Amino acid sequence: MTKVHFVGAGPGHKELITLRGYNLLKEADVVIYAGSLVNPDLLEYCKEGCEIYNSAMMDLMEIIDCMEQSVKAGKEVVRLQTGDFSIYGSIREQIEEMKKRDIEFTCTPGVSSFLGAASQLGVEYTVPEVSQSVIITRMEGRTPVPDRESLRSFAAHRTSMVIFLSVQAVEDVAAELVAGGYPEDTPAAVIYKATWADEKQVTGTLRNIAAKVKEQGITKTALIMVGDFLGETYYYSKLYDKDFSHEYR
Repeated sequence: MTKVHFVGAGPGHKELITLRGYNLLKEADVVIYAGSLVNPDLLEYCKEGCEIYNSAMMDLMEIIDCMEQSVKAGKEVVRLQTGDFSIYGSIREQIEEMKKRDIEFTCTPGVSSFLGAASQLGVEYTVPEVSQSVIITRMEGRTPVPDRESLRSFAAHRTSMVIFLSVQAVEDVAAELVAGGYPEDTPAAVIYKATWADEKQVTGTLRNIAAKVKEQGITKTALIMVGDFLGETYYYSKLYDKDFSHEYR
């Protein structure tokens, strides 16, 4: 029996897909891709005759029905989603439906936009003696966020933070972070469509990042990055320190 293959694309650039994801995509008989978020250039990897559906025009049950009908017809299906679909990827609800209908599936992770964004800036979220933890979160919008996970409460840790799906409220985000404990001069960056051809980078501090983002007209498809890892302070790791011994040296 054929399967449904959940495949995470890269953060944007068509070559930032894993080799396994690429092979599944080029061999698929049916591809259902997240059209509002996935770079359509990835569809160039599909073979001739592949059926392609844009899930931006479909609701959940339409997507699931399409998968089920295709598998029953003996077709290999790829559900092409954004980067790492384990983060705000709505994959759980699709997998639960696969289980209900006894449809076999596989999952192939991709490269998340939060990794693509850091790479484009040439930064590392975990800088020795600066920050060793990363908080990935979002601000409450149409989808609620538990009270215990408010931006203000997370800000008390003053660690590295990546905020998804919130750039449309960047002014409120900055205000909440400052109210929670980050100094106003904490470095901040907003990356619009990281690794895409039309990527935009905006850097500043929590004091001015909102104004800079508004000047650029960025209202969606962007990440907010906050923390001292973006600043000038850094320390070398112990891993390659000649005076630091470990099992290999």
